Amino acid sequence: MKIDFEKCGGLVPAIIQDAKTKNVLMLGYMNEEAYQKTLDTKKVTFWSRSRQCLWTKGETSGNFLHLVSIKVDCDNDTLLVRAIPDGPTCHTGTDTCWGETNNPNSLQFISELQDFIEKRHEEMPEGSYTTKLFREGVNKMAQKLGEEAIETVIEATNGTNEQMLYEASDMLYHLLVLLTSKGLRIEDIATELQRRHDPSWDAQRRKSKAEGTMK
Repeated sequence: MKIDFEKCGGLVPAIIQDAKTKNVLMLGYMNEEAYQKTLDTKKVTFWSRSRQCLWTKGETSGNFLHLVSIKVDCDNDTLLVRAIPDGPTCHTGTDTCWGETNNPNSLQFISELQDFIEKRHEEMPEGSYTTKLFREGVNKMAQKLGEEAIETVIEATNGTNEQMLYEASDMLYHLLVLLTSKGLRIEDIATELQRRHDPSWDAQRRKSKAEGTMK
């Protein structure tokens, strides 16, 4: 990875992003020494422009930023640093330097869960329920998804919200397994729904249907 430290007088901006939540935590500056120390210690280190010295985030507060990865942008003069924070990032005590709460996006976990399911599909470890589903094949997976869908409907009409959420979670999990077996992602469904959300989608669908009928 080539970083152009000279372009801005020996320093490059480093955008710090929480590796799990994907939220931006802070902006700091690194010189070559800070960059190398970050790599060596796996704790994000900056060059302090006010104190004119290296400082490792958390060396006083204990709120270290544990390095996950570093990427450089297309101009080789800005870094994207993904890290895991031990606590609040800002010196004021807030999660981020913009006063925002560093909460995870729950919807993002669905994509992460499918990543895990795909890993199961690749490795097929013994004793795993997901492995068992893959080995049983598409027909059995589809049947299981249907069963979970029916149970969700039953709880929605005659059960409690708590039980409906439980069954709906089972249904979604089995849908992810089925999608994985077909080489599809949950993001593909999101893309399709986004396409349908376009006001022109229904008109295009009717036009395509009419053209198909004429043929």
